[in-house]
Amino acid sequence: MHPSPMPPEASARLQVRQLRTVFHTDEGAVPSVAEVSFSIAPGRTTALVGESGSGKSVTSLTLMRLLSRNARTEVSGQALFRTRAGQLVDLLRLPEKDLRALRGNELAMIFQEPMTSLNPVLSIGEQIAESVRLHKGLDRAAALAHARRMLERVEIPAAAQRLREYPHQLSGGMRQRVMIALAMACEPTLLIADEPTTALDVTIQAQILDLMHRLQRDTGMSLLFITHNLGVVAHHADDVAVMYAGRIVEAAPVRDLFARPRHPYTQGLLACLPGKSRAADGARPRRLAAIRGQVASPLQPPPGCAFAPRCDRASADCARAMPALQPDGPGRLTRCLLVHPHSSPEAQSL
Repeated sequence: MHPSPMPPEASARLQVRQLRTVFHTDEGAVPSVAEVSFSIAPGRTTALVGESGSGKSVTSLTLMRLLSRNARTEVSGQALFRTRAGQLVDLLRLPEKDLRALRGNELAMIFQEPMTSLNPVLSIGEQIAESVRLHKGLDRAAALAHARRMLERVEIPAAAQRLREYPHQLSGGMRQRVMIALAMACEPTLLIADEPTTALDVTIQAQILDLMHRLQRDTGMSLLFITHNLGVVAHHADDVAVMYAGRIVEAAPVRDLFARPRHPYTQGLLACLPGKSRAADGARPRRLAAIRGQVASPLQPPPGCAFAPRCDRASADCARAMPALQPDGPGRLTRCLLVHPHSSPEAQSL
């Protein structure tokens, strides 16, 4: 079993152990998530970072068991969640009835695009009230009153009026606030936010992130934040797990990772940030750095390290076998032969 980054497992709100999600297609098996392990402590924010296609969103959908019913999927591993009552349950094996009791109540998710997540034919108030009536047993009037308080809590003006409105009548920023109100209606202990600010302009993005931070501080919930925006990670995450081609390649506390990135992929991501590519004397900016090449097809992965074809420091050994994810200092894990020259290879199987 892989070591789990960040908090001790005994105190973790969520422990993900060797999570694997394979999509079976007509062209072959696609391992979208491969042996991913991480933990989230109560009240802390863990960010999953990586470029598009790295497996971040599939990880979150697998944990919530929201993968398409039409997809031919194979899921293995464990996702141990500690409930409010202190019970440890495996989200991947929990009976559907028990999972529905947790989802929306103790587990909640904010999706990237609210217009595809909110019901266009139900008013904002009815959508928030529905969750409260289901999980808290409130009657309709009490649930709508709670929905109004939630809209006020996420700083939506004229909350009483907004209760009667529909998603298409709101701006993008307002819809995202509604999504947060919906997710927070039952005060979950774990919130998964999948690129919650991608479609918003910079000013609204900052407001939404500050709002989520305040709500987390007020409720003590844990947060799994999925993004490719390293600037957001630097300001809002406690711990970071960097994903590439379905695997975690580096994990560390946020300050440590930004100060001392160890994996070449993490170094490449940070070098791509504007302001990082400056001449040695600091007099003028260099050309913006870029990671050459592109992610290999999951149908034809390279035999060794998935990043080796794009890595300027790769050796022949990197192409022979996938290195294991190994401890690399306090709270750190790295998957790289440059860091662990004598790393034992990791078995690769579908």
